[in-house]
Amino acid sequence: MFTGIIEATGTIRSAGRRGDVLVVKVGCDGRALGLPAGGSIAVNGCCLTAVDRGDEFFTCELTEETLRRTAFGERLRPGVTVNLERPMRADGRFDGHIVQGHVDDVGRIRGVVRLGESAEMSIGFGPEVGRYLVHKGSVAVDGVSLTVAGLEADAFTVALIPYTLEHTNLGRARPGDRVNLEVDVIAKYVERLLTAGER
Repeated sequence: MFTGIIEATGTIRSAGRRGDVLVVKVGCDGRALGLPAGGSIAVNGCCLTAVDRGDEFFTCELTEETLRRTAFGERLRPGVTVNLERPMRADGRFDGHIVQGHVDDVGRIRGVVRLGESAEMSIGFGPEVGRYLVHKGSVAVDGVSLTVAGLEADAFTVALIPYTLEHTNLGRARPGDRVNLEVDVIAKYVERLLTAGER
C-alpha cells in the first residue's frame, strides 16, 4: 500500500524489449531510497517490482497488461521524469490517502493555469471512473495524492501547491499529457457492498 506522498523523482534512463516485457531503467538515488531487489515501488502511481537495483538506478519489467492500462506506453522515454514512492511501513505516518498502485484509468491533462507560484490543473477522465470521484474527495494523479477541487461530467480540477509543483513531475506537465489515475478504493468497496444484492 502507498499513500500518494511522493518521496523522490527519478529519470528514465532506458526502455527496451526483452522477450514479452518492457525493461525500464530508472535513474535515482537507489541507496537513499533503501530499495531492495525484488521490492515494490510506485512509479507514477503504478506498483512495480524492482528486479534489479544499484546505487543510482533500479530496473522494472512491464507486461503488456501494464502498458495497456497505464500512460507508460507513450511516456517511458529517456529523460522523462517519474514520481517515486516506496510502500508504506506498517508503523509509518499516514499522510495522504490509501493508494494501491493499481491504475484505474488514464486521464489527459486539459489545462494548467498558473496562479502565482501555485497552479490549477484540469484533467479529463473516462466514464468508468467518474462515479468514484466526488468534490473534495481524494484522487491519485501519477501517484500524487490530491483533492478534487472541481468536478464536471468528464473532467476534474486539482489545486497544486508550490511544493508539489517543485517536487513531483506535475510541475512539468502540459496540456495533452496523459496521466495515471487511481480513485479512492473505499468508494469502490462501498459500491460493491451496496450493489451486491443486485448481482
